[in-house]
Amino acid sequence: MNRSLLTPRWLLLHLLFLAAAIATGFLARWQWDRAHEAGGSAQNLGYALMWPLFGAFTIFLWVRVARMYKVAEAAPALPDAGTAPGAASSISGAAAASAEQAAGKRRRRPLVPPPAPPVDDDEDPVMAEYNRYLAELDEADRRAG
Repeated sequence: MNRSLLTPRWLLLHLLFLAAAIATGFLARWQWDRAHEAGGSAQNLGYALMWPLFGAFTIFLWVRVARMYKVAEAAPALPDAGTAPGAASSISGAAAASAEQAAGKRRRRPLVPPPAPPVDDDEDPVMAEYNRYLAELDEADRRAG
């Protein structure tokens, strides 16, 4: 059992998820009873079938959040890019490979794509004209703002 999921913050989250799952059960029962009363309708029956799905989703989300937290907690700390060059060499080869592999699993591509290479008129005149048009729009936007 993971003790980090028993901290006060996590206990509060467990109680919140449990209360939400129980509440959806009560709401489903209430709608089921309303559907079978004299004034009940098919809409009440639909809600009675919908609330258990919300409860199942709540439990699914609870499990996913706990698993994500445990995975994030178990991931090895990667050295910062701004650390000294000698600091990275102090990590053993296996640990460095494991850290690189974990970093590769987390993000396979950068958050911001690299800028596109410039296009010459010789390569693609239509694309070069379009890039000039975009540059003019950008410059006009900078002057206005």
